[in-house]
Amino acid sequence: MFPAADEYGITIDIAESAVESVLAVEPSDVSPPAELTFSRNVFVPLTTACRYTCSYCTYYDVPGEATLMSPEAIRDVIETGVDAGCTEALFTFGDKPDDRYTEIHRQLDEWGYDSIIDYLYAACEIALAEGLLPHSNPGDITESEFHRLREVNSSMGVMLETTADVDAHSGGRRKTPGQRLNTIRAAGREGVPFTTGLLVGIGETWRDRAESLLAIRELHERYGHIQEVIIQNVVPNERSDFDQPSVATMRRAVAIARAALPAEISVQVPPNLSPTGKLIDCGVDDLGGVSPVTDDYINPDYAWPALEELNAIADDAGLPLYERLPVYDRYLPERIRRNDVAPPADPVDTDAWLPARIRAAMADETATGERYRAVTRREK
Repeated sequence: MFPAADEYGITIDIAESAVESVLAVEPSDVSPPAELTFSRNVFVPLTTACRYTCSYCTYYDVPGEATLMSPEAIRDVIETGVDAGCTEALFTFGDKPDDRYTEIHRQLDEWGYDSIIDYLYAACEIALAEGLLPHSNPGDITESEFHRLREVNSSMGVMLETTADVDAHSGGRRKTPGQRLNTIRAAGREGVPFTTGLLVGIGETWRDRAESLLAIRELHERYGHIQEVIIQNVVPNERSDFDQPSVATMRRAVAIARAALPAEISVQVPPNLSPTGKLIDCGVDDLGGVSPVTDDYINPDYAWPALEELNAIADDAGLPLYERLPVYDRYLPERIRRNDVAPPADPVDTDAWLPARIRAAMADETATGERYRAVTRREK
């Protein structure tokens, strides 16, 4: 059983033999991918308010300095993304602002919203209306909140980071492994195609990394909802004194992820943060969401690579590079998926994974719907 999650009602059984098996994996033990994928997106930093105060994070702002994007600003970013050929609107923000963020709550109230979740729902509706598929990273939320937000999201996500209690999460407003695992479970119960991942280098051990990956695997085996796992290295910044993990560390971390996770789950590394070209042969098959028009607001000092650079990474690895949607092909209804995609090993009702509004957007006969379908057909 995974003890850190007890107060959240989660029981995750991780056999010692499974941990030892994962820890024994080396990069030479895994096979390289057959292809690489990426999503073309725009970052929409809804708010910089966050109830947590993680020591390595530069994204959140303290009360009095935190910002909240206006509906007009959201629409402007979305329109820019549509013009640039994007398909994904990536909504990022800190976990729900607590009572300290009086100005954020006042502004939400002035605009007619009871909570940041209500506002996120409206922001996703803007994205759908303008022609992008929402993918939201709202932090730790409840099952009922997932139930509501899934109506307007093609996929969602939250980083597990680690199942260890590390000093990087210390303080009176700390995130805990139990909270994160409960969020991932809630997404599974609501049938939300989901992204999660590990943050490497925040004080966790190799055993912690193995246990984190096996916890993700166990939740996926229950619900089938994990579409990708990000292996992200911590990077130096103005708030963090963590050293960036070495290439050797990242190669092993990626390799154990590939070995620990089911084959249908993609292993992703962020190409603006990682030595990506040196990790492909360890099992990386996805380069994540890359924006041609907006910054990485989570790591603003690290610019996104251009599409030409992604092509160069793929060419150096001798692999084809394909664009994908924010929701992976296996969760798409059969009438939308391209013809050469095999059905999941365990057949599922794919209509159940995507809500009616997302299915309608993908099947729409307008130019927007055709753009989504062109990506699934892998048209250049």
